[in-house]
Amino acid sequence: MKKNKKTYKKLLILGIAIYVIFTLVNQQKTLNQYNQDTIELASQIKEAKENKEELTQNKEDVTSRDFIEQTAREKLDMYYPNERVYVDIGM
Repeated sequence: MKKNKKTYKKLLILGIAIYVIFTLVNQQKTLNQYNQDTIELASQIKEAKENKEELTQNKEDVTSRDFIEQTAREKLDMYYPNERVYVDIGM
């Protein structure tokens, strides 16, 4: 009878140990995934900030006279009166 109780205690301790190890391994995997997600999100934040700075610069440039003139020339084919425009067709 005593031997039977010792066997049950050993099996219980072994079961608890296996459960604890399994839980710790799963938690470590979860933590590693969270760390990876944090790194990826930090990278996305950095890219978004750079994009925001670029858009802010473009917003300031849009109101400048030079930008308006360049856009009118390139996209709308508008030129000043009496201005000569040369087109290279020798390609």
